[in-house]
Amino acid sequence: MGRTAEKAKGYGFGTFQGVFTPSILTIVGVVMYLRFGWVLGNVGLGGTLLIVTIGSTITFLTALSISALASNMRMKGGGAYYMLSRSLGVEAGAALGIPLALSQAICVSFYVSGFAESLVDSGVAFASGLDVRMVGLVTLAAIAVVSTLSANLALKVQYLIMAAIAASLVSFFLGSPPSLPEQAPAAPATLGFWPVFAIFFPAVTGILSGLGMSGDLKDPGKSIARGTIAAVLTGYAIYMAVPVALHLFVSDRATLLTDNMILQKCARCQGAVLAGIWAATLSSAIGSFLAAPRVMQALSRDRVAPALFGRGFGKGDDPYFASLLCFALAAAGIWFGGIDSLAPVLTLVNLSVYGFLNFCAAMEGLMSSPSWRPAFKVRSGLPLLGFVLCLAAMLMISTAWTLVALALELVVFWTAKRRDLKASWGDMRGGIYAQVAAFALRKLVRKKVVERNWRPNLLVLSRLPVQNRRMFDFARGVTLSGGSLVTIASVLPPGISGTPRETEIMDSILRAASKSGLKAYVKLTGAAETFDGVSELIRTYGFGPVSPNTVVFGVPTSEHCFDVAAAVRLAVSMKKNVVIVGEHDESKPAIQGKYVDVWWRGGGTNAGLLLALAWLLDRKSNPMRVNMIVSNRTREDAEAELDGFLKESRINAVTRVFEAEGRSFDEIIAANSTDAALTLAGLRRPEEGETPGEYAAYFSAVCDNMPSIPSPILVLSAEEVDFRRIFM
Repeated sequence: MGRTAEKAKGYGFGTFQGVFTPSILTIVGVVMYLRFGWVLGNVGLGGTLLIVTIGSTITFLTALSISALASNMRMKGGGAYYMLSRSLGVEAGAALGIPLALSQAICVSFYVSGFAESLVDSGVAFASGLDVRMVGLVTLAAIAVVSTLSANLALKVQYLIMAAIAASLVSFFLGSPPSLPEQAPAAPATLGFWPVFAIFFPAVTGILSGLGMSGDLKDPGKSIARGTIAAVLTGYAIYMAVPVALHLFVSDRATLLTDNMILQKCARCQGAVLAGIWAATLSSAIGSFLAAPRVMQALSRDRVAPALFGRGFGKGDDPYFASLLCFALAAAGIWFGGIDSLAPVLTLVNLSVYGFLNFCAAMEGLMSSPSWRPAFKVRSGLPLLGFVLCLAAMLMISTAWTLVALALELVVFWTAKRRDLKASWGDMRGGIYAQVAAFALRKLVRKKVVERNWRPNLLVLSRLPVQNRRMFDFARGVTLSGGSLVTIASVLPPGISGTPRETEIMDSILRAASKSGLKAYVKLTGAAETFDGVSELIRTYGFGPVSPNTVVFGVPTSEHCFDVAAAVRLAVSMKKNVVIVGEHDESKPAIQGKYVDVWWRGGGTNAGLLLALAWLLDRKSNPMRVNMIVSNRTREDAEAELDGFLKESRINAVTRVFEAEGRSFDEIIAANSTDAALTLAGLRRPEEGETPGEYAAYFSAVCDNMPSIPSPILVLSAEEVDFRRIFM
């Protein structure tokens, strides 16, 4: 039923009426009639032909990309916006679709201003002396009425317009050199190649008008490809022929630069060219006025623009409210701008849209995903070339305005991102991420882990239900700087894996992580015995260079202490670091500490990892204190070692040295870290020949003493990395 309703909407135009006609009539428009002489006067015949070729090449490559994209998806309304949003996601679609809709509305201003200018300068008695802006506004109102009431009527009118344009071109090519005044006008200063290109390029952007009718086509996949490419090739042939003929007719550069109606004066029948100018400008305006509201309608239906603009009326689903917005924007453009001021703006917006259309087609081809099966096949190198040419042309026209345009699009992107819009379709971003990840993994496999690039990749082993949220706080703290991965893993009892209950547990873990601001993956595994599941996770979880290098435990209860000690031994044997995160005793007031305390016995392998984790955890808001306990050496020697190490490490920290004097390590920490926000201390590794029971006894004793230490975190370094070199 839904698909039937979808098919009933729109007009069901064919290739010629729905794509070729609006495209070619927008291409053969105001720039050709009113600015070709000016282009020729500025850069000469060779420069003009080069400008035409570069512009048409960019448009042709984009047409190939559009054809491939259109034949690989079920096109609906919105044209280029629909393609971009379904390829790059709703945020990128919004970032390009909103400027596109606005630029197409301004295009209407561009073409109507051209019509008004040609009418006032034509010498026709009734038009001479009229205000160009007032003529433009009246013309815009007439176009709005015809285009809004019926797209079918508007496109049928364009057949007459096409005939008028054809007649004007025949009259021009059969023309002769015009009679010029005896005293030639003073020649103004000429512009360079790229400023002239910026004025010309809107002439070859008409393919967006045909593409904008995508929701009203009977078979978009075929019609867009055939109609767009045919329009580009036809336009290129015309644009290469006109300057050659004009160069033969007029050799005076000053006349070319100052007389906007020079094509009319060269024609055999000047009235035919005048009719062609009016027909071309009006048809281009109609094509843009048909396309712009439909892009805005598509934006609204994707909840990017206000819902009002998404409403459609009648059998053709005409966007009346979006058309009213388009009218207002076009009227503002007519009143405040002219052809020459509007053209560069349109050029940069259109080039950015063209560039990303090429980018989408190039990436789809390079990824070669199973879903990329376009009926119109294009080698990925061609869209990639189109993308590079678009970007290069934008930078050559104006680096500053290019950066401004891209910055504005980025602002729209992040605004849409913050709105957290949920798209009902899939896009290619996942494929791009997968390609980048696969490339990075292949490179990482060949690279040995070096200290300067070390990052903690955490496997956080959490009991169910989640109780120790400080584990999540720790994970967030050490991974906040980026480049790290966090996986929260739990063991499910038998019978839960693969059931809705598993999904509920996963969601509850993600909610708990979100409350701590932690972005993490969740891995659940089923096992009859918890220790068996934990062991399996430690042994097998991960992939190549992104396997966890650090396992995070909470403080075990007395009944689970032996199993956790065994898991610690297993992690160490697999060269994975171990972190034990203590819980806060809810019966005691929260500690408002102001220091991050690192406790070090001196020597050993834990010092570097302790400092690295402490630095990652709280390096901005809390000063660090590095503490050492000595028993068999003098205080002076210990202070010298500590100060020297910190100086070499470029760490600004307070140092303290304590003498044991028969006290236990835990007693000294508890007595001297009462004002610490976090307390990090080392955990020794199993000694050679030590039995599991003996290590479990040591581990149990350490865990029993943890509640007396403020916010304790125990660290055991087992990875084959010299962590002290991180600070050298």
